[in-house]
Amino acid sequence: MSSGLIGKKVGMTSVFDDDGNNVACTVIEAGPNVVTQVKQEEGPDGYDAVQLAFDNKKEKNTTKAMQGHFAEADSPPKQVVKEFRDFGEDVQQGDVVRVEDLFEEGETVDVVGVSKGKGFQGVVKRHGFSGVGMTTHGQSDRQRHPGSIGASADPSRVFKGLRMAGQTGGERTKIQNLTVVRILPDHDAILIKGSVPGPKSGYVELYKKTDAGA
Repeated sequence: MSSGLIGKKVGMTSVFDDDGNNVACTVIEAGPNVVTQVKQEEGPDGYDAVQLAFDNKKEKNTTKAMQGHFAEADSPPKQVVKEFRDFGEDVQQGDVVRVEDLFEEGETVDVVGVSKGKGFQGVVKRHGFSGVGMTTHGQSDRQRHPGSIGASADPSRVFKGLRMAGQTGGERTKIQNLTVVRILPDHDAILIKGSVPGPKSGYVELYKKTDAGA
């Protein structure tokens, strides 16, 4: 992993690029993030990392331990706390990191979020099966069914890992190499080309690309 920020998905919009093309973008409120802890390899943690926190929450909904943790950084309680390795900047506990401090227009980023949960779904929606598709010979209820799942008398069982119906979505998902179209410092917002995982108001992580990859 590399340096990055925590953000919240606001929604989608579109902007015109320099060539006059209409580009669909996702608007992400990315900051300000507060540095709540700096970990060092020489210290008790044994590795280098910067802990960031984002989005205020009520003190009554925060444990005493976390209230003390945020107080050390002179910050109000936050909703989301994440660690970023190889932050690459000389930051101290209590510093505020904004979107314009880390990202530039035109560069590529990786976005991580939790995809929308879709509940229990069949094989057509979950895995893209085409279904049986035939209605001849009295076959009237098989259009979206998976078809045969067995392997005859030998081995007389269903193999593990077979693609079947089940819980869909609600998984941690990464979309790589998305382009930063606009940065709006006055709104602490970043516009990213295309879609990102999760619903509106869902939290996402923005990872800055490095030479070695994020």
